[in-house]
Amino acid sequence: MTTDWDNIILLSADALRADHLSCHGYHRETSPVLDDLASDSLHFTNAYSASSHTREAVPALLTGEYPDTAIDAKYRLATDTVAKTLSEEGFATAGFHSNPFVSRAYAFDQGFDTFDDDLHFGKHKVIALAQRALDKLRNRHYARAEEINERSLEWLDSLDDDEPFFLWNHYMDTHGPYEPPGEYATLYTDETVSGRNAQSLYQRAIKDPDSITDDERQLLIDLYDAEIRYNDKRIGEFLAALRERGLLENSLVVFTADHGDAFGEHGYYEHPRYLHDEITHVPLIVRPPNDDSGVVETPVSTLDIVSTIESAFGGESEFSLVDPVADADRRVFSQARGEKEDSHLRRYAVRTAEDVCLCERDRESGEIEFTDSSGSELQLELREHVEARVAVENGESVGDDEDVDEEIERRLEALGYK
Repeated sequence: MTTDWDNIILLSADALRADHLSCHGYHRETSPVLDDLASDSLHFTNAYSASSHTREAVPALLTGEYPDTAIDAKYRLATDTVAKTLSEEGFATAGFHSNPFVSRAYAFDQGFDTFDDDLHFGKHKVIALAQRALDKLRNRHYARAEEINERSLEWLDSLDDDEPFFLWNHYMDTHGPYEPPGEYATLYTDETVSGRNAQSLYQRAIKDPDSITDDERQLLIDLYDAEIRYNDKRIGEFLAALRERGLLENSLVVFTADHGDAFGEHGYYEHPRYLHDEITHVPLIVRPPNDDSGVVETPVSTLDIVSTIESAFGGESEFSLVDPVADADRRVFSQARGEKEDSHLRRYAVRTAEDVCLCERDRESGEIEFTDSSGSELQLELREHVEARVAVENGESVGDDEDVDEEIERRLEALGYK
């Protein structure tokens, strides 16, 4: 496969569900920048994440492997990322984000020449302590999109002219607790919510979803939508900066999300380890330099991103996102470990353009229970897929149970993970 990509730019948003974007028919204009990008690109309307939460979804996104091989039992990266592949092909590689679960603590820096995960401990202790004090004062849990843009553009400006690069920017703004900044705070609601109250409401929605009233649910949605609009504007600023530098036209640009977020549709909020549409249906926009565009309804997976990129360098890909084939019968699969760390459950899903089938497998007994299905044919296909993945999972390695540092623990708690 030959390409006209000089560079590859992967932009991902944390916890961004597809059906809250206006280019997916949402009733609010939450994403004018992404709407324009989608109209000039290949817009995949049936894209699904390989999992429903960061610890399994991002490893799949970066490796093109299902979570049962991408990470070990302690969620440490266990497979080469696309960054390593591209580094070996002569690309400068960099990643910028602030999600502790995909930080250096879990080996996600491998393959990246530059890896900024916004964690300051282990760099300079005095600076780290000062940063932590400031973060607590302003109730800060992650680097805002402006910071991610600034850091990544500074890296781009440091490269030699015509040096090919792979850049991954992962934006946390749409992840809870929803605290849209400045004018965005009241974009969709007249209610002024402090950062601490927003965090308290988000935590209660996770821990006690039945306690959330209809008004509180709507407030959560209003704040979430405002975060989408804010992030959309910052992505637009980043794309404009690339265009000004002459870097956009010859780059493959991919925009997606690691997973979505729920608002009580199935009795839960945030993104626990289920596989329903609200937490697996994600946006996927692919902009090749050759101006190919159009709406693609063929079901696709976030796994297809890496396989498409690596196929340009000799890898195998059953489906190319830059040369998609209409196939309404294509199947895509997802998986997730059970909610608790010691859970014996693993959940699986298969989707076509029209149907979905979900099941749970008890890892101790081997029994499979179908929890949602549209027909026996998909049940059979999902059972065969599960059996194939179990053969892989039985050989999984167990990593060291290493302690993560205090800063990671603090951020995980603030983000609702603990």
